[in-house]
This record gives sequence, C-alpha cells and structure tokens, in this order.
Amino acid sequence: MRQSATKRIITPRLQAGYVVYLREAERAPSTVSKYKRSIARLAEWLNGRPATKEEVLTWKHRLAEQGMSPSSVNSAIAAANGFFRYAGWYDLQTRYLRVQRKAFRDSSRDLTLEEYRALVRQVYKVGDIPVALAMETIASTGIRVSELAYITVEVVRAGRVDISLKGKIRVIMLPLRLKEKLQDYCDTRGIHSGQVIVDEDGLPYSRRRLWGRMKCISVAAGVDPSKAFPHNLRHLFAITFYQASGDIVKLADVLGHSSVETTRIYLATSGEEHRRTLDGLGLVL
Repeated sequence: MRQSATKRIITPRLQAGYVVYLREAERAPSTVSKYKRSIARLAEWLNGRPATKEEVLTWKHRLAEQGMSPSSVNSAIAAANGFFRYAGWYDLQTRYLRVQRKAFRDSSRDLTLEEYRALVRQVYKVGDIPVALAMETIASTGIRVSELAYITVEVVRAGRVDISLKGKIRVIMLPLRLKEKLQDYCDTRGIHSGQVIVDEDGLPYSRRRLWGRMKCISVAAGVDPSKAFPHNLRHLFAITFYQASGDIVKLADVLGHSSVETTRIYLATSGEEHRRTLDGLGLVL
C-alpha cells in the first residue's frame, strides 16, 4: 500500500480501498460515508498534487479559515489521518485543533418530551405505524437508527437485543410497553421472522429516510422542523435516562460509547438550566 513520497497521490483506487478497509473494521455506515466524503474533498483540493506534510497542514488551516466549525475540521482530520495510516503515509498525520469544551449546551434544537410525544401522536394519526415504532424504539432504548436492523421478531419475543459494533457487544433491554407494541405489530402484519421495522421497500430505515418522514410530520405536530431529526431521539433518551438514574457510566454502556467523555457531551446543561441552579443557591441576599 506504500507509495514513495514523490508518488503520494490520492487516487480513486486508494479511496475505494480505504472505504473497504473502514467497512471491514466495522465502522458505522454514517462514519464510512463521512470519511469517504472528507477524503474525496481532500483529493479534490490537492488536484493531482502529491500529498505532503506542508500540503496537509495548509489544507487543515484552509478548512478553519473557510468558517468550518472546529469539530467539523477535526472530523475531517480524523478521516485524513485514518486514510494516511491505511496508505502507510504515517508521517502525514496531523494534530487535531484544540477545542475548549463548551460550558453550556445550545438547547435551541433540543426535542422536548412534549414535542416528542406530539410528533409520535401525529405519526400514528396519519397511519405511518413503522415510522412511529422506529421513533419510539430509538427514544426508549437509545439505539442508533442503523441499529434498528437488530430488532427482529426473535428479539421482540426475548425482550432484549445484543448489538455488535466495533468488536463490542452491548445488551439492550426492550421496555415492556415497547415489547408489547412491537409484538402486536408483528401479529397484525403477519411478521413471523426477520426484521420488524422496515420501510416501504422492506429495508431497515436509513437515517435520511427517517429524518425525511419526521420533518414532513413536524409542522402538523406543531414542532419546529429543525428539531425533528433521528439523533434528537437518542439525545432525548440520554437526558431522560440520566435524570432517572444519575448513572453516567451505565448510560455510556447503553449508548455504546467507548468513553464517558462522549456521554458527557450529551448531558451538558443549557445556560438557562445553569442559571436556575445558581438562582437556587440562595447566595445573594
């Protein structure tokens, strides 16, 4: 896979090989797509020039200068560093931008419990049962959209699912009410085996398709469309679970996070929540 320093060209063949490498490493489909786009853009920026340390550093700074957020720049760097390791160009790896953790979370796009319930009720009202069940499954278990494929008839009967990701297996329990609803759905639709929650084509819901359905329903439900996206369901689960249990380590396990620090991002308080905490201290006479 190695090329000499003078021949370090990011070719279509190398890009395709990197995608295969990521899939074989069991990276999440969304990560594979994101990294694929980042490497394609890096190759486009190089425009046939060999990749050198100087070029990579210039590219990194150019991304920041173009107004890309630090987290987005670091995501592109992660993709590039992974590609360089795959290609054997270890000396081209570059450091991430240093980002100070935000003290408060921007809650303007958070989906509240009331808004979530309004969305689900509206989806049931229009008769889109699979979408409603997909939303309730994500919101009540914390699984990812891509992990809906693990919800099979056998899983529903057992009331638990073993999800394998990145070489790790985590056990997710189905709430009793969700188990009952999924079982009723299987009985009504005559589903006796295989995946339960699928789209019109009989395929597991993709993030894009579920997102599209949620946005279409949001206006009628009285919910801001900017809040109606699948990851907000997982975020709502994280907040609600932590408020009920106070156990961040357990939450990290349920969400499938390899680091508790990732989970902390989900739980960062909003500025208004912090203000209420300060007001409750009673330290101003």
